[in-house]
Amino acid sequence: MYTRVREEGLLVPGRPVVVLLSGGRDSTCLVDIAARVAGESSVTALHVNYGIRESAAEDHRHCHDLCASLGVTLEVRRPGPPSSGNVQAWAREVRYREAVELAGGADVAAGHTKTDQVETILYRVASSPSRRALLGMRPREGSLVRPLLGFTREDTAAYCIERGLAWREDESNASDAYARNRIRGELVPALRRVHPAAEDNVLAVAQVLRDEAEVLDALVDEVLGDGGAASLAALRALPPALRRLVIQRLADEAAGGFAPGAASRADEIAALGERGTALLDVGNGLRAVAEYGELRFERLDGGHVAPEPVRLAIPGTVTFGGREVRCELTEPALVYGVLDRTALGSSDLLVRSWRPGDRIAPLGLGGTKSLQDLFVERRVPRRERDRVAVVEACGEIAWVAGLAMSDRFKVTPATRQAVRLVVVPGNGDQQGLRSPKHP
Repeated sequence: MYTRVREEGLLVPGRPVVVLLSGGRDSTCLVDIAARVAGESSVTALHVNYGIRESAAEDHRHCHDLCASLGVTLEVRRPGPPSSGNVQAWAREVRYREAVELAGGADVAAGHTKTDQVETILYRVASSPSRRALLGMRPREGSLVRPLLGFTREDTAAYCIERGLAWREDESNASDAYARNRIRGELVPALRRVHPAAEDNVLAVAQVLRDEAEVLDALVDEVLGDGGAASLAALRALPPALRRLVIQRLADEAAGGFAPGAASRADEIAALGERGTALLDVGNGLRAVAEYGELRFERLDGGHVAPEPVRLAIPGTVTFGGREVRCELTEPALVYGVLDRTALGSSDLLVRSWRPGDRIAPLGLGGTKSLQDLFVERRVPRRERDRVAVVEACGEIAWVAGLAMSDRFKVTPATRQAVRLVVVPGNGDQQGLRSPKHP
């Protein structure tokens, strides 16, 4: 297993990784392999002690002793009581949220196996009638990696025995109170009785569909382009199947995950009016918004929050609103985004969201204009406006990403040094937002 995992490249020597560690056979196997491949100093194990089961303290102690023996750092989180009736869903959300925060951009490794893959596909087929149900889990999804996805639970148990590693058994896995356990204990054995290779056949079908999904995803990318948005007119002109895929992609990005049922409302959504703003609730806490003839989705739970202001050194780079804002020293030039270095002052720049009443003196205008008017003129949807980077220097707006730069900070014949301000998409750019066009 070790050799194969190393060769597949999801774990890399010297690359930091946070391993989700429950103490079970799969995660125990994974943290040992991660330490051997990436190196002990590159691995941090995260154990979430929910305090729900009687054996939680013993699980915690096991993870502590295991990590100490492997030379791996252990981080433990103790969340409060469940925030929803679905305890498993709540625990999963807490686990991944804590892992992503701890990783700080590094990879997060989960111990999902081939056995989990079969159970996941069967569960999704039964509970979610969509093409996506059959795709299963991928070895890499963003920063999440699954190095054990090609192995069974029997494989991970054999590895632990060979390495002399003990593991903990979760007694709740034997309870039929959970749908996943019923699939494991009832459905999978029934399928084996139908055909001894049933599990491998399920996985083979999923692989074929994943290969085909890459082709479909490329078509969706072509429709959305770099901006990640779709006009209503373009949507209506698409074949129905492709229209559903595009709408599902936009809904998923707004939801930050799978948005079940969005594609089934494709015809209703595409028929929204092109004048003003039209709204349609599509379920699961999402709403389709047609604004200026373009479609976007937004969450109904207040999930959108304006980014916090950040200080930007000259030169320097910061992340704002899921995008990277860069300030680079450059030669003076009459080019958009190039400003006079001296005029910007000696302090750091401030990158923030717009505020009501904000005004800028746009290049060549001979006066000032409100940012509100700029947004309306350039048809920047309301949802996007908080994430447009507004850069202040000396208490005055010098630049609004993609919209305007201030005449008061422009390059002149007297300029000896200049800076270039640019914004590039980042990993947090998940809301289907598009960068405003440069003037």
